[in-house]
Amino acid sequence: MKLKVDSVNNRGNLNQEHVSLRVLANCNLSHYMVMDTTFAGDGGISNAHRHVKWLPQIDVTAGMMVALWTGKGADRIEVHDGITWQYIYWGSGTHIWNNDGDAAVLLELSNWETTAVK
Repeated sequence: MKLKVDSVNNRGNLNQEHVSLRVLANCNLSHYMVMDTTFAGDGGISNAHRHVKWLPQIDVTAGMMVALWTGKGADRIEVHDGITWQYIYWGSGTHIWNNDGDAAVLLELSNWETTAVK
């Protein structure tokens, strides 16, 4: 994968909660989805995916960081301490990450198909 989950920050605080992703190689974010899940009773990751964010069509380059903010805002780029950050907003009205055992799942999508439900 060309992205890596670096950390989940400020869990439970809607306006400060975000997932930090490290860009390992040049890519377009639209080939990735982030979701939260919980842990099953045996300690493994469960199949209960509660929130899913398909990242927008934005090109990023190796060495950048991506901050996926839970709340609402305008996507933008900022530079902090010499590191370029791509800020993306989930647009949620409530926090996503619990303080007691969520897991951040990053999926790389190489191909997909959509079909309208009629």
